Amino acid sequence: MDPLLYLAGVAIMFLLWIKVKGLDYVIIHQRWIFVCLFLLPLSVIFDVYYYLRAWLIFKMCSAPKLHDQRVRDIQRQVREWKKQGGKNYMCTGRPGWLTVSLRVGKYKKTHKNIMINMMDILEVDTKKQVVRVEPLANMGQVTALLNSIGWTLPVLPELDDLTVGGLVMGTGIESSSHIYGLFQHICVAYELVLADGSLVRCTEEENSDLFHAVPWSCGTLGFLVAAEIKIVPAKAWVKLHYEPVRGLENICKRFTEASQNKENTFVEGLQYSLDTAVIMTGTMTDHAEPDKINRIGLHFKPWFFKHVESYLEGDCTGVEYIPLRQYYHRHTRSIFWELQDIIPFGNNPVFRWLFGWMVPPKISLLKLTQGETIRRLYEQHHVVQDMLIPMKHLHTAITRFHQDINVYPLWLCPFMLLPGRGMVHPKGQEEELYVDIGAYGEPKVKHFEAKASTRQLEKFVREVHGFQMLYADVYMDREEFWEMFDGQLYHRLREELGCKEAFPEVYDKICKSARH
Repeated sequence: MDPLLYLAGVAIMFLLWIKVKGLDYVIIHQRWIFVCLFLLPLSVIFDVYYYLRAWLIFKMCSAPKLHDQRVRDIQRQVREWKKQGGKNYMCTGRPGWLTVSLRVGKYKKTHKNIMINMMDILEVDTKKQVVRVEPLANMGQVTALLNSIGWTLPVLPELDDLTVGGLVMGTGIESSSHIYGLFQHICVAYELVLADGSLVRCTEEENSDLFHAVPWSCGTLGFLVAAEIKIVPAKAWVKLHYEPVRGLENICKRFTEASQNKENTFVEGLQYSLDTAVIMTGTMTDHAEPDKINRIGLHFKPWFFKHVESYLEGDCTGVEYIPLRQYYHRHTRSIFWELQDIIPFGNNPVFRWLFGWMVPPKISLLKLTQGETIRRLYEQHHVVQDMLIPMKHLHTAITRFHQDINVYPLWLCPFMLLPGRGMVHPKGQEEELYVDIGAYGEPKVKHFEAKASTRQLEKFVREVHGFQMLYADVYMDREEFWEMFDGQLYHRLREELGCKEAFPEVYDKICKSARH
């Protein structure tokens, strides 16, 4: 009984402290308390619920039947909107705080919300080597199911909570993208409900223009209700080689060589300063050397980016065997390195052993509870950006990132950009090797100003024919935006399909210059 009384006393003191200081003060200055006591337990409950739900529905084979009913309900909602005069634009009814993007879309409050409750894996066809999924199925669900039956996605983006819909309508990338391209390049079919309520299927052969225009359109051409995605045979382990590299010239040279080598199934770089990095290359294998196994996904293990840094500090190369699914989600526990700003002691061995099994807190819950004050602070003093740059400009790009924001680590992920007719493609008609430079953290430059500094980076990216991921804050004006992205096919289809009256233009939906 004594321990219960003690806990009750602590809880009362904590609530009194919050009352005296104010909830905003606690959330801003001692956010780790709120995260550890409330958000971590809630996140565990979320994960358990969605995992059990997905497993039961798939085992009972009820997903396809439920799917057809849900599609008809979406069509009904769209037709009702049209019948009522279609006065406001439409958007999905999913709350903005549930998305992985740090941006909270204000358009949800003014647009007609179409409820899309579609989060299931519909079918795995190993003969055709495709999986058919609904838009809200996430990467955690997909890997849990596919890996258990010996298959995987060729491109499987990092974080568990990334959804198929977000990766199709936005984009996705992984350390295998130097072979397979972006997430859109492993998709073979999309099913959409259009502005008139009709259901269409588009592939490279059927409704080909729409198939090419959907990626990066951010839900402004129709509502995605299913996607068919390529799958490949999976192996049990990833044999991962760590190589510390010093000197920016050497880093760029070695990273480019590794990315061009198609024998490497996975290529990734973590850059810890302007002239220090660790480059990782991996291959899938069914056999592992027992003394070199590292199950990095276990809750008490060091955060992956810290583990990688140890090779730089020790100035030594190394080889490890990591379980495939744990490799795919290697940055999930620490949300890359963002969690160190939220729980500063999160990588402490004691915390990992006692509470690491609850990490990470759901990004959606962090957004829901951040409040306007924290949102403004993050916006002005925090960078979350992914810039896609031609590999030939890597040296210049890293130098510009260092000068304009000085955020480390930087995530370096190579990918092959394939020719196409959509919003994002190489300048010529040949495929081209690009690199995603991910900057997540607090800028260390004295002159950092969110809008001005980001606009400097955006200008550089446009000049080298690069692209900015649209989940992040975008400060370009409309002319600059369509200079970066190819809108020719997109605008033609919006006219032909009646989208201009039904959905906002992608620029108006995601760019800060349009939303504020």
